[in-house]
Amino acid sequence: MSDFAEYESYDAVGLAKLVADRSVSASELVAAAIERIERHNPGLNAVVTKTYNRGLARVNERTPEGVFGGVPFLIKDLDLHLAGVPSTSGSRARRWFVPQVTSTLAERYEAAGLVILGTTNTPELGLAPVTEPELSGATLNPWDTSRTPGGSSGGSGAAVASGMVPMAHASDGGGSIRIPASNCALFGMKPTRGRTPVGPALSEMWNGLGVSHALTRSVRDSAALLDATAGPEVGAPYVAPPASESNLSAVETDPGRLRIGIVRGGIFSDDVDAECRSAVHSTADLLHDLGHTVEGLELPIDRRRLKEAFLTIVAGNVAATIKAHAEGGKPDPAGYELETWVLALVGRKLTAEDFALALTAARDAGRAMAAVMGQFDVVVTSTLASPPLPIGALKPTAAEHRLMETLRRAPAKPALLAAFRQMADKVLAPIPNTPLFNMTGQPAMSVPLHWSSGGLPVGVQFAGRFGDEATLFRLAGQLEQARPWFHRRPGNGS
Repeated sequence: MSDFAEYESYDAVGLAKLVADRSVSASELVAAAIERIERHNPGLNAVVTKTYNRGLARVNERTPEGVFGGVPFLIKDLDLHLAGVPSTSGSRARRWFVPQVTSTLAERYEAAGLVILGTTNTPELGLAPVTEPELSGATLNPWDTSRTPGGSSGGSGAAVASGMVPMAHASDGGGSIRIPASNCALFGMKPTRGRTPVGPALSEMWNGLGVSHALTRSVRDSAALLDATAGPEVGAPYVAPPASESNLSAVETDPGRLRIGIVRGGIFSDDVDAECRSAVHSTADLLHDLGHTVEGLELPIDRRRLKEAFLTIVAGNVAATIKAHAEGGKPDPAGYELETWVLALVGRKLTAEDFALALTAARDAGRAMAAVMGQFDVVVTSTLASPPLPIGALKPTAAEHRLMETLRRAPAKPALLAAFRQMADKVLAPIPNTPLFNMTGQPAMSVPLHWSSGGLPVGVQFAGRFGDEATLFRLAGQLEQARPWFHRRPGNGS
């Protein structure tokens, strides 16, 4: 049992300083984290695999070196591997998979001094904006356990928001860092495409849509962690432009007068809840008060084309992933959730031409947004279409389930594609504003600047120029000072 009661009063940078100053030991930090995981996890289901012995052995041997020396950490149970630690990707088909090689990014986390204590829950193959896999069950939101923390990094979001760890690994292929950041009142930065490594098990995630970083309570933690882990690896297909300055120094630098474009509705859909519109309106007023130039903005994009392109890329990658899991054999539908299997069937029915056209649409969107970013330093939207959804809100209806069962048995292409579009509209409706910036590769962050009338977190999204996390970090540091959130915790009100 840990007696370090102040554990949750510090961010990761602050905890590392305590260890460096010998005010507290790394062993005490790890004990504090384990005590909180054991206390909170039964009610939240955020952590699915515990690696306590591995972490304790590390700190008992000696204090880990690095900028985060001795700080407890969790990694998402999807694509980021520790040799010898199970990695399920939220899927029955992977429940016995134990990787033999540690991912490059995980090596960088440990080189930075982080002590990894487990893996966090994720929807199957990271496909949903909620975290409710059949394999390990739903993760609940610490702010309201009847609601979702989001997905696909929902386990990490719930773990950080509840105080188990000060920050945790997350990945983002369509919003999966920013979605739980919005739902859990956390800071979530999706870096530029290629900023952090994804190998060696992968060469890329979803053809460049996916990137890894973290969910944090403070802006400086995110910045310092990105400083410690950014950079290409050998053979990487994408390399982000070199950073012009340290991200941590950017947080402490005045952003100057920025030209900021405000998107008041949605990008893929205009169906945005009044609470989220209010969050954007309030943020626009705050930005104006801080001295920035704020203008309304209509983005020059073809919604339907981009939506279908995004879904085509995802479906194709799901089909390829399931085939890879079979290791040369025949994939078994019993190993996968019905929605995942039907999505893979769609991916198999799509043609190479469909896939090439989808990638072209994504790259065209990148060019269009580059032109927009020639006029604006930052683009602002709501992160999501609503405050956190109730648990089970996105589960298939009985009719949808029957349709998918029919398609699983007789996967005719026209019927599959029609059902695919219907399913996709339902899943993408809560996240109309996040996928675009995966397609363009731009950095984008969700900042916890608003709370609903019912006391639920509502994030606001900020996107910057390709390769320019520094401007976002400068602005985030200013916003954190102007409208602090670190003191707000589940259960303690404002």
